[in-house]
Amino acid sequence: MKAIVIGAGIGGLAVSIRLAQKGYDVEVYEANTYPGGKLSEIRSENGFRFDAGPSLFTMPFYVDELFELCGEQPGDTFQHEELDIVCNYFWEDGTRLSAYSEKEKLYHEIEEQLGINPNRFRAAMDDSRIKYELTGRIFLERPLHLVKSWLSWDVLKAIFQIYKLDIFKSMHDVNKQLLRHPKLVQFFDRFATYNGSNPYQASGILNIIPHFEHHFGAHFPKGGMISITKGLHQLAIRQGVQFHFGQKVERIIIENEEAVGISVSGAIKSADIVISNMDIYPTYKKLLPQQKAPSAVFENERSSSALIFYWGIDKTFPELDLHNIFFSDHYKAEFESIAAGGIHEDPTVYINISSKYHPKDAPEGCENWFTMINVPYNDGQDWDNLIQSARKNIIRKVSRILGEDIEKHIIFEDILDPRKIELRTSSHAGALYGTASNDRMAAFKRHANFSSSVKNLYFCGGSVHPGGGIPLCLLSAKMVEQVVR
Repeated sequence: MKAIVIGAGIGGLAVSIRLAQKGYDVEVYEANTYPGGKLSEIRSENGFRFDAGPSLFTMPFYVDELFELCGEQPGDTFQHEELDIVCNYFWEDGTRLSAYSEKEKLYHEIEEQLGINPNRFRAAMDDSRIKYELTGRIFLERPLHLVKSWLSWDVLKAIFQIYKLDIFKSMHDVNKQLLRHPKLVQFFDRFATYNGSNPYQASGILNIIPHFEHHFGAHFPKGGMISITKGLHQLAIRQGVQFHFGQKVERIIIENEEAVGISVSGAIKSADIVISNMDIYPTYKKLLPQQKAPSAVFENERSSSALIFYWGIDKTFPELDLHNIFFSDHYKAEFESIAAGGIHEDPTVYINISSKYHPKDAPEGCENWFTMINVPYNDGQDWDNLIQSARKNIIRKVSRILGEDIEKHIIFEDILDPRKIELRTSSHAGALYGTASNDRMAAFKRHANFSSSVKNLYFCGGSVHPGGGIPLCLLSAKMVEQVVR
């Protein structure tokens, strides 16, 4: 049996490994000259290296599982370590909070830095855990669009306790009720951005996300995030998967309502099954122009995107760690600006510095700053002016909080904006996660991992069920394997 995978993103790599393990002859066609999709890297001539896309690594067992599936020990070729500090948080009034992975240290930090009893934080984390235990297997580990996925005790148990899921409340309302302290509310509201959503609109069920980070922990792969791509790419090769880079697929061949191959460079490549790891929107628009797409594919609200400045800094900042957040004082207004297609003058700034854990990523005495803000998807805005203005605001904000003019320390700069994201990764309009999750029915509106009208056609990656981010992309590949079986 022959399987063709379109796209070598993290989902495409994972599904190629899983199908090869099932005995398929697997070939992967990738338009770029490298694997990984968004999970790639940038290198400068003066010695800086940056992970280009995803920078947070949680639930590493989903990566380890792929090595184990192939009879390998993950630690032999792919290593990672759990972080002591998940993230450092900074506010304009001088408040600083280190989110330790060790629970008691975190509770003490909250009490010491915010002057409040940490029981509210405990209650919010318990709420997140309950949501995960009730819905994790249902929404994240099963093909949501198959009837048999709903015929289980897990589903029945969740239905009986649906009031605990806060489906009809917003994340912000739930957090405000549980936490009360404005800084802790903001701390939890931020998790909506993990799938490109707005905490003031997204359903309270998304408060499941903090459990991923603070229960399973945040990890750092040895060598940086790119080592996930490299590790899975090499694992796939060892399983016999063949990769064709720089080969842009032109269309998926459909005969008698069945996928029978692809067209690439004018040649037809036959297959028994076809899996698209490409964003679902261009998959239908470009590769399946004769097929009618489900209305949700084109009508759903797009998720937010990102504006990233890759800065080589000629100084070290000991108060910063791997993950750092500089919060906006106008959080709701920031999301309103994004919804309106703009960028607020006081954005929340995320800085990732992999050289803190992998010193080779920057010259001695320097740091590599992956500096990101959330921005709207590309809808024809004047990005050049928006980028110029955002850069000034980011530099002013970070300089104020750190008490240091950081602009004079920038000795390398590269920029990634929604236009480039779409160009490099085929993510429609540069939306990082495909569909936004602001609608309480968003989970059901994501495209299934299979086609209901075309036989032997499947889909994986961040734009289909269960969603974006490394763990969910890996799970989408697992669901394709389940559906194919």
